Amino acid sequence: MFMIRQGKDRVPAIAVGVDLGATWLRAQAMRGDRPLARFTARAAPVGEVGSLFRALWRRRSWTARTVGALVVASRGVWTAGERRALARRLGNFARRVVVLSDAQAAHLGALGERPGVLILSGTGSIVIGRNPGGRWARAGGLGPLLGDEGSAFWLGQQWLRITSRGEDFRPARRLVTGPDAVVRVAALAPAVIRRARRGDARARAIVRAGQGHLAAQAADVAKRLRLGRPVTLSWAGSVCADAWFRAGLKRAVRLAGLPAHWQSPCAEPVAAAAGLAGRLAAHERALPARGRRASKERRR
Repeated sequence: MFMIRQGKDRVPAIAVGVDLGATWLRAQAMRGDRPLARFTARAAPVGEVGSLFRALWRRRSWTARTVGALVVASRGVWTAGERRALARRLGNFARRVVVLSDAQAAHLGALGERPGVLILSGTGSIVIGRNPGGRWARAGGLGPLLGDEGSAFWLGQQWLRITSRGEDFRPARRLVTGPDAVVRVAALAPAVIRRARRGDARARAIVRAGQGHLAAQAADVAKRLRLGRPVTLSWAGSVCADAWFRAGLKRAVRLAGLPAHWQSPCAEPVAAAAGLAGRLAAHERALPARGRRASKERRR
């Protein structure tokens, strides 16, 4: 691992992994193999996340010299250009900064390096898969305006649609007109799932429809990646964390015609990001000084 000289001692550099979702920002720091710190805060818009990092770095007395690698798994980024743009904005926080999609980090956390499909349903939703050759494919994940079927937001939105008819629309209007409307609507999802579990016909129809959307997306991703059957499937996100919802999702996957082997997630996305940061810091340490400078120039 990259080492920082402090007098006669050699101290491993800090490696920081961040999971920036729609609702929460989670960070995990490591020094070598030792956990150093965990941090959770309300998520900020992707373009403003630097202020959260500055506050955390100041609180922990970290600098770009002491942080060997920072890996940010962010919502709202997918293309290489989007990842590079965010990495440039965060370049002053570590010697090396890497940005990837939060869905990719969730996949790496759930399945490690193994091929398979991840169904992620939290505030938003996405289905993402990777084949043995390392090629990625996705379905959904287009945000609340264009999709996110089966997500917490989608479940809450569908509930509001069927319960806010006629003159009784004021509670729904208060929810959807605030600046944090997506998060507030998504917060209805646990109650919708509880109602469905207790037999409420309206809630059960919504939940089954959401499970069906996610299952169809999983089948589509597996087909495009030509994954061998049975396909290894795992899950992530607050909605999929509900065991009753997940049991219905498994039934929906079977009905979609996708033979599946379900695997419990191995690690949280933030842990996957921290692990990748640790490996990147170790790679930096393995390079001679000239090699590190050349590697940094190539990343720019």
